[in-house]
Amino acid sequence: MASPSVHTEVDVIDRLRAGDLNDLCDAAESAIRAGGGFGWLAPPDRDLMERYWKGVLLVPDRILFVGRLDGVIAGSAQLVKPPRNNEAQAHACNMTTAFVAPWARGHGLSKLLAQAVEREARRLGYAILNLDVRETQARAITVYESLGYVCWGNHPHYACVDGRSVAGLFYYKRLAAEDDHSPEACRP
Repeated sequence: MASPSVHTEVDVIDRLRAGDLNDLCDAAESAIRAGGGFGWLAPPDRDLMERYWKGVLLVPDRILFVGRLDGVIAGSAQLVKPPRNNEAQAHACNMTTAFVAPWARGHGLSKLLAQAVEREARRLGYAILNLDVRETQARAITVYESLGYVCWGNHPHYACVDGRSVAGLFYYKRLAAEDDHSPEACRP
């Protein structure tokens, strides 16, 4: 029997609609429990989680993307612009805090989120998109590599989980044409 189709979408949000904060916290807590906690090893108290997401929306150099499954926020990613005082790396931005709740996996949301971040980074004029991920997040690694991200480094002590070191992998993707060496290719 075929499974019913689900509707997936990715939005950039700059304010939380009714229910969004609850959905975002629920999805993040599920992802944290499954080991994809973007730094957290266990879900923090709900009020701290709510303050975190509200705070993300206040940071001018962050753009919050949410992935929805049948209208419910099931994951997110953030595009982080470089600090204005770092002219040497003004051409590169970062994707961070990317996750999809375990109950929403298998519907392509991870790929859609990454592609949305890439489109926005290109639109803003960035030439490079960087990201890092724990080596234990095999599904995320597969998605990033399928999208053309290049692994450039491995940090053997990237994270400490349950008293043991977990390696981290560092990736980049060139958003400007490979043969574009003009000064404009290095400017946002």
